[in-house]
Amino acid sequence: MALDYRLGDTIVAPATAAGVAGVGILRLSGPEALAIARSICRRQRPWEPRRAYLQRFYDEHGAALDQGLVLYFPGPHSFTGEDVVELHGHGSPLVLQLLQQSARRLGARDARPGEFSERAFLNGRMDLAQAEGLADLIHAQSEHQARAALASLEGRFSERVTDLRRAILQVLALCEAGLDFSEEDLGTSHRQALMQALAEGQQGLESLLRQARQGARLARGARVALIGRPNVGKSSLLNALAQRDSAIVTAIAGTTRDLVREELQIGNLTVELVDTAGLQESIDPVEREGIRRSRAAVTSSQWVLLVVDAAEGWRDDDARILAELDPRRLTVVWNKGDLVAEEPMLPTIHRQIVLSARTGQGLDKLREELQLCLGASEAAPFSVRSRHVHALEHCRTAMAEAEAALAQGNEELCAEHLRTAAASLGRVTGAIDVEEILGEIFSQFCIGK
Repeated sequence: MALDYRLGDTIVAPATAAGVAGVGILRLSGPEALAIARSICRRQRPWEPRRAYLQRFYDEHGAALDQGLVLYFPGPHSFTGEDVVELHGHGSPLVLQLLQQSARRLGARDARPGEFSERAFLNGRMDLAQAEGLADLIHAQSEHQARAALASLEGRFSERVTDLRRAILQVLALCEAGLDFSEEDLGTSHRQALMQALAEGQQGLESLLRQARQGARLARGARVALIGRPNVGKSSLLNALAQRDSAIVTAIAGTTRDLVREELQIGNLTVELVDTAGLQESIDPVEREGIRRSRAAVTSSQWVLLVVDAAEGWRDDDARILAELDPRRLTVVWNKGDLVAEEPMLPTIHRQIVLSARTGQGLDKLREELQLCLGASEAAPFSVRSRHVHALEHCRTAMAEAEAALAQGNEELCAEHLRTAAASLGRVTGAIDVEEILGEIFSQFCIGK
């Protein structure tokens, strides 16, 4: 989606969610916001900024529509950096629609999704990472997500990125100074200073990257796939963890033919648990499609639980499924542990748990296992998007290349890699030209924000 910011436009949209509510807010932003609001309120005297006034709201024919509060925020000290007026009326969708219609007839246009926040960014009221933190706060589904998103909105992540970018630019300046005085012998001290500054920059980058990955994991949650042959109790385990009957459970093998999803809160993370079709050879086209989707779910999951029937013991089919899985993100779950006298264990598998989905035995241990494996016990200091992590990784690659070029005595190439590293960080906050991604980011916001 291309950036479409028309200077001089006044925009209008409801700032409250759709539906009946006690209060409904209509927001105006732009050069004509104050004049349009005064026309709607038939107001002659000026409003003091940031003070609530009780007013009647009228349509263009002079008929009263509602009464409520009006707040005026003059630019540049407003959310968008422009003149902003909010009409706080009763939360009738019809009344809000009529008020918005009156504003349009007086010269405003309907705001695009995220256009208020987009204007805040373009007018310097927030940077790009802060704007995305605002979107994450609006969509937060847990207390941990809300706290991390608020930290990003308040600029904590942006400050770290900006400080790191400033440090890289200082290294670049030092490197370019050497190039400017290349005819003079600056000695080994200049090279050592560059190497030291590069090492310090890389150390700070690694610290930020670790926290960013945790922030991204918190923001997007994690997916865990339940995999195994038919009738080992995958659906029973899903229901036991979810504490409700999400999946159909029968004694008939192959009951689950499609993916069944359930959201859980594991530590700080929202975890999507995916129950999959039992993996086995089949000529049934429906079952084969379910098995294909099961394998796709495994590929897209951050962790996999291979469920095995403890009462039947380890079988060749279990071994064939295990051979397809990545042992670095795998826990073997021995279900039906209440039916065996001794706990079964595989000497070649590091992570194993014995439990009973029927009795609940071992479920707390499984939750602790997932919390540990997914990093769900670590507190994320701020909310982070995947694009931020990719930008930091790109910066790390460029920094490593700069260090290698410097070690080979090529300071000109080192400087070029440092410019790439700084540009990667600039894309996080919007400090450099990022017009190609603005439309994509702000189109994901709700209308009125």
